[in-house]
Amino acid sequence: MSDRPTQRGVVFPSPVVVLSIVAVAMAAIAFFVTRGVEPDERDVATTVQSTPSETPSAEPSRKPGREKPKPKPIERDRVFVEVYNNSGITGLAGSVGTQATDAGWKVVGTDNWYGTVSGNTVFFPERLERAAKQLALDLGIQRTAPAVGQMRLDRLTIVLTSPL
Repeated sequence: MSDRPTQRGVVFPSPVVVLSIVAVAMAAIAFFVTRGVEPDERDVATTVQSTPSETPSAEPSRKPGREKPKPKPIERDRVFVEVYNNSGITGLAGSVGTQATDAGWKVVGTDNWYGTVSGNTVFFPERLERAAKQLALDLGIQRTAPAVGQMRLDRLTIVLTSPL
């Protein structure tokens, strides 16, 4: 005979299996309990009947809530602009500052820029992005970018690397 005792026991399933079985049982109970019950909410389709107007309107019809509000026009004289020269051309910032002033922008300073910029750029704080694009368009500058480093966040900053 063998001295080894035989052990028999019950292996319990993992908690995930137990929870899965309980979830399936609850779903089955919910299915049978709610079978044949009308839903409380229903989809209601709204139909609008229009009557033909006697005179055609000059304006196309607009659906309320679907039209985009027109953005306010940019008030150039209320946006501060600084112009910096990052090229070897003497007086470039001053001449471009004059062009910006002639276009209606409020130029508050011109100076030299010390650093590296890859091309003529209008830098802007987030709230002045539309104004920066308009200024770039007015002056023929191809690039706009968010303000970086020590740039002031209440104005647009132009950094010039070549003549316009």
